Parts: sequence; structure tokens; C-alpha cells
Amino acid sequence: MKKCAIRQTDNGMKKRAYSIIITVIAACLAMGIVDAVIQPGYAVKSLVKILLFLLIPFVYSVFDKKCNLKALLKPDKKGITLALLAGFAVFGVVLGAYLLFKDVFDFSALTKSLTKTTGVNGQNFVWVAIYISFANSLLEEFFFRGFAFLTLKRVSTRKFAYVFSALCFALYHIAMMIGWFGIPVILISLIGLFVGGIIFNAFDEKYGNIYISWLIHMFANFATNAIGLILFSK
Repeated sequence: MKKCAIRQTDNGMKKRAYSIIITVIAACLAMGIVDAVIQPGYAVKSLVKILLFLLIPFVYSVFDKKCNLKALLKPDKKGITLALLAGFAVFGVVLGAYLLFKDVFDFSALTKSLTKTTGVNGQNFVWVAIYISFANSLLEEFFFRGFAFLTLKRVSTRKFAYVFSALCFALYHIAMMIGWFGIPVILISLIGLFVGGIIFNAFDEKYGNIYISWLIHMFANFATNAIGLILFSK
């Protein structure tokens, strides 16, 4: 009876793991198509992203009673100081990398592509930057760290959850960058995003919620938005 119960439990966990994996991949593919193929205005794209990255995980949790997504949103002050220090470090690294390589790689296509595909320009970029820094970063942390990592880790191996969530995070952002940069910059970005995803996972695993990685992610977005302001001002 014990062996049978264990087997049933293992099978149940595998089914939950596969369900989460399929849900994450489907949401990422759908968002990738929206970003790279349909290319609606930024407001529409943001609404679609909310539906895919926020509502779909909660719909999944309705069917999986053991999936407690609300617990991921419970505020916790632990690790805030460390996150702030890491955030400032990330800000410095991202902005420093741009300043170091701005004369090596051509970043001019970025602003042209944003204006053409999403309607983002120098006049409205500040408002878009505020949304990206605070709301969009929280949405991505909830989906990639809360759902695709912390939730998946409970029903799969730790190593797989680390790699899967970080890889999805990186590939999702690469879909957004099509037309922005050349292959060398995209490959560097892919590696950086994957490593960043692993680091975010480690913070969230340590503290059990998504707020620490959200804070660091926010600072990373501050840096990329600062770069955007520089490019749009040219």
C-alpha cells in the first residue's frame, strides 16, 4: 500500500510539473508571437501580457488546489538590504556595459524599431519606462520566478526548475529584441538574461517570495530605461 501511495504521489507530481511546463511554454510562445509577429501598440501588448502572465497562472491554480500563488505575493522585509545592494550593482553593470560598448555596437535600430512596432517614442517613453520599471518587472517576476520557478520546483527537480525558468526568461526577452540589435548583441543578451534569471531564482529560493528579485529586476530596468532615454534624446 505504501509503495502504491508513493507511486501515485510521484505520478501526481509529474502531471503537475508537466502542466506547469506546458502552461509556461504556451504563454511564452503566445507572447513571443504578439511581440515579434503581430506587433500591436504598447498598451495592447501590455494588456495581452497581463492576461498571459498573470491571469493564466491563477486560472491554473483553480484546477491545481495545491498551487498557492497568493503566498508568493505576501510581503516580506527579509533580504531587502541585500537586494538593494545587488540592485545598485546590476544598475552599474548594465549601464557600464552600454557605455563601454556603445561605440562598438550599433544601438540606433532600437529606438526606430520601438517607434515603428509599438508606438513608443521620445515623448511617451518616460511613462512607458515607469510602467516597465515597476509594473512590468513585477509581472515578469510573478510569472518567471513565482510560477515557472518556485511553484515548479515543488513538483520537479531543483536543477530543472532553475534552468527551465531562466531559459524561458531569456528566450522570451530575445523574441522582443528581434530587429533591435545584431546577432552578437542578441547572443550576449541571451547569456546575460539567462545568468540573471539564475541569480533571481537563487534570491527567491532563499527568501521564499518574489519581492527580492523584483527589487533587483527593477534596478536592471532603471538602467535599461536610462539607456533608452539616452538613445531617444539623440
